[in-house]
Amino acid sequence: MVTTVYNQPSPNVTCRGYCLRCNRYHSLNQGDSRKAALALMAELENKGRIDLLAEDHEANPQHSLDYLYGPALGQMFGVLEYRAPDGSLGILRAFSGQYNGTWQVEGWAPPLFDKELWQETNCPTEKQIKTIGRRIDQLASDNPLRLKLIKQRKSISQQLMKELHDIYRLTNFNGETKPLKDVFLGQGGIPTGTGDCCAPKLLNHAARHHLTPLGISEFYMGCQNRSQTKQHGTFYPSCAEKCQPILGFLLCGLDKDCP
Repeated sequence: MVTTVYNQPSPNVTCRGYCLRCNRYHSLNQGDSRKAALALMAELENKGRIDLLAEDHEANPQHSLDYLYGPALGQMFGVLEYRAPDGSLGILRAFSGQYNGTWQVEGWAPPLFDKELWQETNCPTEKQIKTIGRRIDQLASDNPLRLKLIKQRKSISQQLMKELHDIYRLTNFNGETKPLKDVFLGQGGIPTGTGDCCAPKLLNHAARHHLTPLGISEFYMGCQNRSQTKQHGTFYPSCAEKCQPILGFLLCGLDKDCP
């Protein structure tokens, strides 16, 4: 286990995206969420696992923090401070993507899709892709069949990604719900992992439960990532490639002058 060195917060860290409906950017600053994020870091390190609501004897080994210092090479976590309809304040938590093969853990914001539908869509094709991969590994690099299989695998993977993106549903603070493909504003295809980061999970969950966001903070825990762009215990804004192209839609309705 690595001991966290908490980095000084930056007042400019925001969650931001362009909104076609309002023809401008919407953003959400950190507010007081940084305090809750620091507390979450400490709690995770103290318990050594992410299933924080489970009793020690019920803890799932799959949810151990050891995962962040092994196969995962680290992961993003996020905290959103909100005001409920009754005026009470609360905190939502999220982890990016899957945690050690798990999409949802009690006490954390869920993904933007139905998990059973995702399994039905992904599993059969994923098995096919892995089967092709094993055949590729058995062939010499100059074998014509190998190149053909590589192209086939790529084509199947691209089609699977489109099918998976079709099951994502995003809800904003105007009460609108749209599929991911109708929301994404980036150039080219939708990148793998779009909608799986912390900010989209937190905002989507808040909107669906009529909670008003007051601030958001996202931080990284674990080993330094392969690209060396993320460090343990450091806070980061929502990513430009996958998050910003959908955050404008998700944040729409928070501003008083949103149509």
